[in-house]
Amino acid sequence: MTTQAKRQKSQAGSEHRFHNPQGAEVKTRDEAFASPQDVSPDAVSTSAKLELHNGTVTFAMEVKYNPNTYPHVVTSGKITSGISGAPWDITGGFVGETIRLDAKRSGQGSHAHTMTLVGEFQNPSAYRGTYGFNGATSSFKHTTRYHC
Repeated sequence: MTTQAKRQKSQAGSEHRFHNPQGAEVKTRDEAFASPQDVSPDAVSTSAKLELHNGTVTFAMEVKYNPNTYPHVVTSGKITSGISGAPWDITGGFVGETIRLDAKRSGQGSHAHTMTLVGEFQNPSAYRGTYGFNGATSSFKHTTRYHC
């Protein structure tokens, strides 16, 4: 192979094409990975319905999280029923191989002011773990599962 043929082959092999998150071709790598200026809220948030079971109690929950992270960062949500003082605002946490949800009571009642739920993933799609109130995380056992 001649020197000219080697040079042409290496130049062709090193040519890169870049695309931004919307799929449009851009000129540089920096443009491809730049933070988009016109990101819709739907691009960084999605929701999942969860249901916590504790033998005698069932909490209905809707969790909003960032699908572009892993573990998925929980941005907000609500516990709508099944717990004293409902509704409760979900204020943070994450969902991945493990789950953690932090919530504060927004409804009426003399129940605790905060709740923390923790658990480990199991198949079928559910988390088994514990939850507690006012800073505790291990007062009650639960199984929390996804609803499609």
